[in-house]
Amino acid sequence: MNLEAIKAKLNALNNNGQEREKIDYDKIFWKPTNGKHNVRIVPSVYSPDFPFKELKFHYNIGKFPMIALSNFGKQDPIEEFVKELRKTSDKENWSLSGKLSPKTRVFAPVIVRGEEDKGVRLWSFGTNIYKALLALAEDEDIGDYTDVMNGYDMVVEQTPGNPYPTTTVRIKPKTSPLSTDTTKVELWLKEQPNPLESFTQFDFDYIKNQLHGYLNPGEEVNQAPAEASEPSTFVHEAPVIPGTGIMEEQSTFTLEAATEGKKTNASKFNDLFNE
Repeated sequence: MNLEAIKAKLNALNNNGQEREKIDYDKIFWKPTNGKHNVRIVPSVYSPDFPFKELKFHYNIGKFPMIALSNFGKQDPIEEFVKELRKTSDKENWSLSGKLSPKTRVFAPVIVRGEEDKGVRLWSFGTNIYKALLALAEDEDIGDYTDVMNGYDMVVEQTPGNPYPTTTVRIKPKTSPLSTDTTKVELWLKEQPNPLESFTQFDFDYIKNQLHGYLNPGEEVNQAPAEASEPSTFVHEAPVIPGTGIMEEQSTFTLEAATEGKKTNASKFNDLFNE
């Protein structure tokens, strides 16, 4: 018996068939801790005119968050099911569609002062922080705070809360260069993690199976390995900063409600995917 092969197989089964490369996520993502942090948003190498990248994720449906396939211009089974639910006038269908709708996270490339040696990382935040950052850029007294010569650092402060901490952002009062070291600036503007390549792109069937398991609690779900069509990595933690209000509690919704035509949501699921 090959014990190494046995160990590898056990690890694969424990990971639901998804082999996950061990990644130092501190090199990819930055997440504020309690206290104040001086941060500089830098121009994105992938979108020089707009440093923010909006991505949609499915939460609480599988064991881990899943990036929606619509981010890649592909058909996503959960979003297709949500569309079907919203074709009816049934109140519980609309309630379920709200639970299943993907949540938006926004990513910005940042340099954290005091941690410049870690290079550019991705800061992930929700709608409230996003609106605040857009409003700062719109302010004629501030403007382009990502400018490498005359931009602004900002203070990101996280304070404990009940049950979640609160994150606030304020601009520093004076402009400053991104760095006086032109070599570092050139490196930071060139080498940045790509948000679209920082999460596993699960295939259609895998996401559909996770949805089926969510809709049919207790029923065994096929956990065959998903074929990731992009050479990306998997983030073990949900890309959620507590306090942004987008992480929902695990639903205990049962599919006993009928849709129009007296069809259950489970049968509507079958109609959609088994035509």
